[in-house]
Amino acid sequence: MAAKQLAVQVHNAGGTLRVLSTKPMPGTQWIKTLTSVGCRVEVCTEPKVILSTDDIVSLIGNKCDGVIGQLTEDWGDTLFGALKKAGGHAYSNMAVGYNNVDVDAATRHGISVGNTPGVLTETTAELAAALTLAAARRVVEADDFMRAGKYEGWLPTLFVGNLLKGQTVGIIGAGRIGTAYARMMVEGFKMNVIYYDLYQATRLEKFVSAYGQFLESQGETPVHWRRASSPEDVLKEADVVSLHPVLDKTTYHLINKERLALMKKDAVLVNASRGPVVDETALVEHLKANPMFRVGLDVFEDEPYMKPGLGELSNAVVVPHIASASKWTREGMATLAAQNVAAKLKGWPVWSSPNVEPFLDEIKPAPKAAPSIINAKALCLSSMP
Repeated sequence: MAAKQLAVQVHNAGGTLRVLSTKPMPGTQWIKTLTSVGCRVEVCTEPKVILSTDDIVSLIGNKCDGVIGQLTEDWGDTLFGALKKAGGHAYSNMAVGYNNVDVDAATRHGISVGNTPGVLTETTAELAAALTLAAARRVVEADDFMRAGKYEGWLPTLFVGNLLKGQTVGIIGAGRIGTAYARMMVEGFKMNVIYYDLYQATRLEKFVSAYGQFLESQGETPVHWRRASSPEDVLKEADVVSLHPVLDKTTYHLINKERLALMKKDAVLVNASRGPVVDETALVEHLKANPMFRVGLDVFEDEPYMKPGLGELSNAVVVPHIASASKWTREGMATLAAQNVAAKLKGWPVWSSPNVEPFLDEIKPAPKAAPSIINAKALCLSSMP
């Protein structure tokens, strides 16, 4: 029996270069990016949340020049081999992360791997801040209580949560997103900062110092910062801890049973980075044993699943990996991914600046370059001067 043909939507049917998108993506600029350079764009519209490797192989078919894929897909030797066999040499994740991609396998097959940095920073930081507030002030619990018709009148003890003003926020991973989140908490709630990172967060330090001086000039208590020598120092001192590290063998289960035990009993833990940074089973047990401890999670260890018991806990706020889900960001991610593929197919160089906003301007033509190619050096791709 022949395999079922997956549903696709075609743009610019007469295009000479065939590019596949494994999912519909927000906006139309990304489609214009590809069709303007002669691509036939095929978008898989199959109503499956996650396509299997076999599904994607069938979509690639016998002739495919490039693919835009998603972080839920396993892009390893099988898929890159199929793309190479079909004549392809360009792939881009619609994500800044690429834990789902075997970059070495792609390089062996001569296929470029793009990603989409530079458009997720503020959006992700905002979601981490939202999770912080929701957890600290018990917003989800209170919302459920209200909708269930349980509210009978104001009480002094009803949903008492944590005040953020003047408390200490801890950052583990003070890169672009960690720094943006810290600034939001400092400016919004005058929180002090303790952070741990392998590298000194000079911009964050300068900002907190300058803001502290401004507050003091206004007769207010200044804020301050401290760089911790270990994650343990952050966990012990902070009232709120937000996780923003990369995921590698050193950060897998960074937050485990032992480190959770170091935190304050009424602390708030936020994770909008990578799910496996937290030992979710240990977290469930900690939440059960410490009802005043609260957590806000956007990512999970075994997505799309949660560890047993997590969904039943009222001191956990859980959302389905939506940190980048602002309209501007998601459309920008799609456009950058498309530009990565288009540039490789046209032989354009790799963009040399971290500022990707010139690619997102809907009026001015985008630079003739690939915004971000992870294996550019390994493939000896040229960069813009």
